[in-house]
Amino acid sequence: MGTWGAGNFDSDTAADHLAALADRLVSEVTDAMAGDPVELEPDEYWGTAVPCNLELLLVLVRQGRVGVTLPSPEVIRAWQEIFLGVWERTIDGLEPDPAYKDERRVVLDETFERLAEASAVANGATSL
Repeated sequence: MGTWGAGNFDSDTAADHLAALADRLVSEVTDAMAGDPVELEPDEYWGTAVPCNLELLLVLVRQGRVGVTLPSPEVIRAWQEIFLGVWERTIDGLEPDPAYKDERRVVLDETFERLAEASAVANGATSL
């Protein structure tokens, strides 16, 4: 087992733990995207939890911790298409305030975009 510093994440064991955590976040999103689209609707669990998982992955990868692996930008953009497609088809049925709807749409889109960009950088892509 290797240790390269005194920090909480500066060892092979910590990297393995972080990899397992990141893998769980990715697996949950992958499963949600492959599952029943109803579960991705804005008022359903995965309609809220998926963006949370994406944001958590972004926080982890931006910390530069060893052990965090992101899916390819293409996978993230496919998720974006699925998720936002469900969101667009169902949000009006919840009768949201128009300002909230517009703001939330921007936040969701930017969440996927930021993660896809981080993935491209992490995977050494020169352009998106």
